[in-house]
Amino acid sequence: MSESGAAKIRIGIDIGGSKIAALIIDGPGQKEAHCRSKITRDYDDTVDKIYKIVLQLEAQAGPADKIGISMPGIISRNGEPLVMSNLPWLRGKPFRFDLEQRFKRPVRLGNDANCFALSEATDGAAAGARLVFGVILGTGVGGAIVVNGNIVTGANSSAGEWGHNLLPWRHGDEGVVIECGCGQIGCIETWLNGAALSREYASLSGKEATAKDISDFSDAGDEVAQQVIACYTERLARALATAINFLDPDVIVLGGGLSEIASLYEQVPKLWRAHTSSDASATRLVKAAYGPESGMRGAAWL
Repeated sequence: MSESGAAKIRIGIDIGGSKIAALIIDGPGQKEAHCRSKITRDYDDTVDKIYKIVLQLEAQAGPADKIGISMPGIISRNGEPLVMSNLPWLRGKPFRFDLEQRFKRPVRLGNDANCFALSEATDGAAAGARLVFGVILGTGVGGAIVVNGNIVTGANSSAGEWGHNLLPWRHGDEGVVIECGCGQIGCIETWLNGAALSREYASLSGKEATAKDISDFSDAGDEVAQQVIACYTERLARALATAINFLDPDVIVLGGGLSEIASLYEQVPKLWRAHTSSDASATRLVKAAYGPESGMRGAAWL
């Protein structure tokens, strides 16, 4: 298809530690088909599975003009994977080159948080906003910046990596400081990921529970769970206040498993005002519109 012809068909692929999920969308962003496949921790298998997935989607919806891939790690400004801490079998491999040789067309790679934020800024919960800060709250804590519909990668390809700063305004009885996967101590990620919520609940109740369980317990009236959620909410507000102070975004959009905690959207904006340089009343906090599909959709929009 030409630029002046029919709207482009795009494929977006999201690679995780054990699976590949993909979809194909038309020009306005309507999903035409989707599929999912397990992968082994093997380079050749990953390349082969991606190739087969694209063929499968195109068989259902027609040839795609664009192929984009969302993946954890740092992607250079020229689209090459640099640091693949969660996908070690791709490290040092000519991943994009090998895919382009298979497809005989360009393939774009993007960090998963960047793709998430791009998806929500393009046609999701933050559509139309000028400056969007996307936050993933899950196993890890990621961040990304989109300005006027474009991802801001930064000089070192690490713009938006908010989760690897220290939790601000810590107090003496905050709790045990944990080493982060990045090697630093006390990162925001170690206070706001799913493991942090579970750890806090276990320390107060003596019981093991997942982040989702704790949220459900809180909704059901469990006082310990409510205390843990309240503490988490206040920490998130402090952490987001720093992003407001240096970015002043129109919209902050939350994704990942912990974004399902419904009370965050009302309570966090009330609490962040104690730490922002303005009242931050113009910044909206919203839940991702596309949930788990945001990474795939953002990859398609790359």
